[in-house]
Amino acid sequence: MTPSKSDNTNDVFENLRLELRRGCLVLAVLSQLTVERYGYTLRQALAEDNLAIDESTLYPLLRRLETQGLLLSEWREEEKRNKRFYRLSPDGKKVLAQLLTEWQDLNKSLDRMLREV
Repeated sequence: MTPSKSDNTNDVFENLRLELRRGCLVLAVLSQLTVERYGYTLRQALAEDNLAIDESTLYPLLRRLETQGLLLSEWREEEKRNKRFYRLSPDGKKVLAQLLTEWQDLNKSLDRMLREV
């Protein structure tokens, strides 16, 4: 059985939606780490703003951002459990400010273009 055009359109939409979301998640995660958080509380903060993220997506992203020098992390015991706390590094604060400016500029351009759609 061959897939229908509707199925193909749904697949294309889903792939593009995930791609768009992936790019936005970096900015969202950085913005939430202006305050120190561990993974679970970061996931909660994102979910409260309707940006739910799976652990399988979040933790590799946190490791990548730390490797890039944008985050600092520290293991600490809290509530009798070891937890890894994350916060922005000085470079992370600079990159967040730059990404925020870029996001605002893109958003203005898209708002203008999409008014005509």
